[in-house]
Amino acid sequence: MTLTPVLSAHWDDADSWTLDGYRRHGGYQALQAALAMTPDDLIALVKDSGLRGRGGAGFPTGQKWSFIPQGGDGPGAKPKYLVINADESEPGTCKDIPLMMANPHVLVEGAIIAAYAIRAKHAFIYVRGEVVPVLRRLQGAVAEAYEAGYLGNGVDLVVHAGAGAYICGEETALLDSLEGRRGQPRLRPPFPAVAGLYACPTVVNNVESIASVPAVVRGGIDWFKSMGSEKSPGFTLYSLSGHVTTPGQYEAPLGVTLRELLELAGGVRAGHELKFWTPGGSSTPLLTAEHLDVPLDYENMAKVGSMLGTKALQIFDETTCVVRAVRRWTQFYAHESCGKCTPCREGTYWLAQIYARLEEGNAAEADVQKLLDISDSIFGKSFCALGDGAASPILSSIKHFRDEYLAHLDGGCPFDPHASTLFAAEEAMA
Repeated sequence: MTLTPVLSAHWDDADSWTLDGYRRHGGYQALQAALAMTPDDLIALVKDSGLRGRGGAGFPTGQKWSFIPQGGDGPGAKPKYLVINADESEPGTCKDIPLMMANPHVLVEGAIIAAYAIRAKHAFIYVRGEVVPVLRRLQGAVAEAYEAGYLGNGVDLVVHAGAGAYICGEETALLDSLEGRRGQPRLRPPFPAVAGLYACPTVVNNVESIASVPAVVRGGIDWFKSMGSEKSPGFTLYSLSGHVTTPGQYEAPLGVTLRELLELAGGVRAGHELKFWTPGGSSTPLLTAEHLDVPLDYENMAKVGSMLGTKALQIFDETTCVVRAVRRWTQFYAHESCGKCTPCREGTYWLAQIYARLEEGNAAEADVQKLLDISDSIFGKSFCALGDGAASPILSSIKHFRDEYLAHLDGGCPFDPHASTLFAAEEAMA
């Protein structure tokens, strides 16, 4: 297996984030080609390429664009908006921020192409306000694009800083935040394609989805489909972190296996072996060493009961207490719940309490079943996918490591609290 560097091809250039550096490698040529097409033909091109959303669910990008009403812009017609979700904040997910730092112009070019395709005159990039260097780099790239004439002639692009809420990664909560309200999920329908930002037709796409569009336009359908699988074509960024020799971003075809990626990354850290891992961040059901050869695409991950998600591959070796790791994620979801719906608001609170009893050795065997019962009350029953994300690692970890949960009933965590390097620093600060 070989890597397929497209988005990351020139990240190590000294000026990769500048306009000159981007144009030196063909930057904004895709925009010229896109503007020579009709918007409908451009949507058809992206749809036929099979490009799927890189933000988690994997919904076909071109199909999402086609949902936008394509009527005229005459009197009474509502404006259309493009919103790029750069509110990356799930534990383990770390692909969009390095992409925007190293190559912000590919996102700007993709945004202009996408806005032209859906006939939008205004586009927004919603970024986490905490990542100030990324915010400044994006603002600098947008300023360069305006000065060069790529922006301002039909499309305006605004970089908007959020205030640090995980829930704003949910597309309708993001839209509420963008409008100046508290970020909370909306009831659907109506969907954003009908009534999104300012109650107007809106497309919400992930950073990597939009950044992939220029390559699709330049390379064409056959080139894009030459990578990946039939139903999951193309290239994507896999983020390896945790107990791996060489963590980082690995751009490869969809369908690569974790075993292949670990070979490229030098394997699990020396002297240790893989215990469990997440295929797409903390919200996806965790997997074990028996899943090393499952293709990392949308279909095959679903077959083994997980999700590809954001391709955030967190690697944990045998020194990690799975109960303790899942507890940390549960605390995160309890803290980040917006409180709008009862299953998530109350359920995540009580899950965190049970995990505290488990780690302190004050739990009973019935508490393990209680974790399953509460998770079942949350999964598929909360207002948005945050509830599913909180329940998934609990359900999957008990499925694969029930004995380890039961081992906590007599005296608390059987692992040395400082054995796992992933959590030692946090413990030292606590």
